[in-house]
Amino acid sequence: MAVTQGDVAVLAGVARKTVSNVINDYPHVSAGVRKRVLVAIEELGYQPNRAAQNLRTGRSGIIGLAVPELDVAYFAELTSSMVEEAKRRGLTVLVVQTLGDLEREHAALDGFGTRLIDGLICSPIASSSSELRRRSRAFPVVLLGEQVSGKNHVGIDNVAAAESATKHLIQLGRRRIGFIGAGATASSHMADLRLDGYRRALQAARLTHDERLVQTVRGYHRKDGADAALRLLDETAGSPPDAVFCANDLLALGAMRHFYEAGLRIPSDIAVVGFDDIDESRYSIPSLTTVSPDKDQIAQTAISLLMTLMRDGEDGIHDTVTSFSLKIRESTLGRDTEPPTSEGPSEVHGT
Repeated sequence: MAVTQGDVAVLAGVARKTVSNVINDYPHVSAGVRKRVLVAIEELGYQPNRAAQNLRTGRSGIIGLAVPELDVAYFAELTSSMVEEAKRRGLTVLVVQTLGDLEREHAALDGFGTRLIDGLICSPIASSSSELRRRSRAFPVVLLGEQVSGKNHVGIDNVAAAESATKHLIQLGRRRIGFIGAGATASSHMADLRLDGYRRALQAARLTHDERLVQTVRGYHRKDGADAALRLLDETAGSPPDAVFCANDLLALGAMRHFYEAGLRIPSDIAVVGFDDIDESRYSIPSLTTVSPDKDQIAQTAISLLMTLMRDGEDGIHDTVTSFSLKIRESTLGRDTEPPTSEGPSEVHGT
């Protein structure tokens, strides 16, 4: 016999209406009650009748997720977190790969010209802030990443995270710290923010800024990191860096490969820090010290915000800064070291 909302209500010790409120993510349900209901749903294996609910509300029960590249591990892992969180809330996710193409981003932001999706979570690269504001009026849109439109946005403080990573290297006594990942175009918002954090840390430590230590990349894959590491060593011959902060983990993994081929020891000769904490970073040799955005928190916050917008419509600005941590591993401290995780700041605004 199918489990009903009434069965969940009895197990959780609440009214049936409260179960419905939790399932539909209505406000004014206390955290304790919400947790009891969710535990009861999990224990009983309750599956909401979404078909009936969608007929009543006129919704499809499908949300869109538009990300630049699914073969970039960070976006693949974030997508997995999004799909799992959406499933927990009874939603289906339509995943779209935009490849940073302006027309593909616009198609997603316009809802693909249909009522197939009820709302969209989008990580834009090519669209300007004005375009994002204009195109996100037709239906609910939550933006991820660095391209902030001033409306509904979820992301981390990239400047603070990059500053924290660079400070870690400075605290280890590194004084010639390179940066791999400066953007080749004016639209590289992620790169600009992380480069800003790197420079702030150097300035605070009163370290001389050497522009030769900053390497521009055209992409953010392993090969781009290896190529940048090659240029970095060539351009600083005679005064090489003793550490490198990379704008993402793939760049860092590529850079480490070139340093290895050049005969450098990591971290004895050169320490390396990445950004994203992709699964591969834990298993590389050496394991990679990296900034770790809380991907599960990003997914939970983005989907919760989207559901609120789908239910209540626009009611102001929602700009949420989620937490990060610095995962300290072998690429900066060597083997046989298990330091505590250094937590980064977490601020929430307007949710």
